[in-house]
Amino acid sequence: MNSIGALFVICAVIFPNANAVFLTVQCRSEIVGQYGQQSLLQCVVEPIDKDTTIRVVTWRKAGVEKALLVFHEMKTIQEPGFKFADPSWNNKNMNVSLLIANTEVASSGDYTCMVITDSGEGSSTVTLKVVAKYSPPVIRSIPKKITRTADGTLICDTDGGFPKGHIRWFVDGDTEWTRSSKMEAQQTRSGLFHLSSKLTLLQGSIFSTYTCVVFNASGGKEAEDTLEVEPVSSEIEGGTGMGKASKIVAPVVVIGSLIAGLLLVLLIYRRRSQQARRHSTAPLMGGHQEVFRFQLEREEDHPQRMDDKCKKFQV
Repeated sequence: MNSIGALFVICAVIFPNANAVFLTVQCRSEIVGQYGQQSLLQCVVEPIDKDTTIRVVTWRKAGVEKALLVFHEMKTIQEPGFKFADPSWNNKNMNVSLLIANTEVASSGDYTCMVITDSGEGSSTVTLKVVAKYSPPVIRSIPKKITRTADGTLICDTDGGFPKGHIRWFVDGDTEWTRSSKMEAQQTRSGLFHLSSKLTLLQGSIFSTYTCVVFNASGGKEAEDTLEVEPVSSEIEGGTGMGKASKIVAPVVVIGSLIAGLLLVLLIYRRRSQQARRHSTAPLMGGHQEVFRFQLEREEDHPQRMDDKCKKFQV
């Protein structure tokens, strides 16, 4: 009898609650919650006895000291933003799911639900993963107008995503060009990510379209934006032709050359006219000098005439 009594004491110490084997808490192991929306952590108590009464329920988050929800002695204490999923829950309701009113990035983590009933106890853990969809990307360029005759930069931005995703570039529809880009990810105070990717364009690029595509952390495509680069010149017809710039510049050059030519002709004509006038007046001046010289010589031959003229000049 003494040996049986000792065995009973040992069993009582090792198995203080033999009824615990008659209770399980079934929870979904992983839940994906959308940022800014409600998240439901589903847990259901499955007892063998259908007349089971719940005495205690606690919900805790790993890394948080204070319990998020506690039911004990017919009272429920809950933190703001956390409550039983069933508004009319009572101690006979085996659905002990937890509802998170507003899912944030900080809401991600492991949650443990522990239940004690009059027929046993049990617990289970749920992992909540938070995701947020990225906004439609927007492509901007530096300079504002991109051409194929000069270097440039394309910048693609997107906001509000979680976890960190990535941006990929495609040219002319389906050819990937991500290797020529550089992406930066910045996490905001809310925990969401801002993604920005720069793609450098070199002079003489032959691509006409550039597409920026945003992928989430799981590799799923979310949104995209496309930029078309206009050619500098119009399409060449029949193998020959000029661009718009050439069609504008060529007439200006021709007109300028004509004006310069006319001015040069007028200048040459004016100079030749002046030279012709000088040549036509030179013989007349020379003739007057010869006549005057001839008159002086004749006067010298008649000294008396010279004396008479000098006297008239003195009078």
